[in-house]
Amino acid sequence: MRQKIIALPRLNKLSPTMESTALKLMEEAGELAQAIGKYRGLNGEPVEREENQIIECIVDELLDVAQTAVSMMFVLEEQYQVDIEDAVCRHVEKLKNKGYLA
Repeated sequence: MRQKIIALPRLNKLSPTMESTALKLMEEAGELAQAIGKYRGLNGEPVEREENQIIECIVDELLDVAQTAVSMMFVLEEQYQVDIEDAVCRHVEKLKNKGYLA
């Protein structure tokens, strides 16, 4: 099974809740969708950036989404005693059962 492993830090100076982090996750996902749509010309406006600039912006927004998702995992671990490693194992097993992984 091929994997992409990215480690992102727990952010300092924040007091996130599950609800505030979920809202932030939706905000970041919206910014990602906006970047993809705008810079791919899906909004009807002319695209004035080079392809490499567009991809860099999309990657930056994607990492914001990933960081916020990781932040929510920290919230779930610290405030609700969720075992994220166990949850990841269950998730991978679910993907195998659905035929997405060999």
